[in-house]
Amino acid sequence: MEPRQLWTMADVEAVLAESLRRPVLIFKHSTRCPISAAAFREWQAYLASPEARQVANAWVRVIEERPVSLALASRAGVAHQSPQALLISGGRAVWHASHGAITARTLRAVVS
Repeated sequence: MEPRQLWTMADVEAVLAESLRRPVLIFKHSTRCPISAAAFREWQAYLASPEARQVANAWVRVIEERPVSLALASRAGVAHQSPQALLISGGRAVWHASHGAITARTLRAVVS
């Protein structure tokens, strides 16, 4: 299943509501940052793994959809960073990582 891209504030509300039923792993991506590009490749490798099917997956571009990205950080209770991965459960972040800490191996372990 393809990850859901978050475009609007309604998408933020929907993904937080979904997290009440099952965890959601969200990747926040900067399209202008080489560190984020590396983390994006790690996230894509994670998405190809069986573990990725254990949770819902979503992503947001932090520059192009800045208000959405900032609202997500605020609503999830974490400081905004980019790149950033958030595991949301019950409407709040239960785990998060940024920059080089985002690896396919780490993401697989977090959702398992």
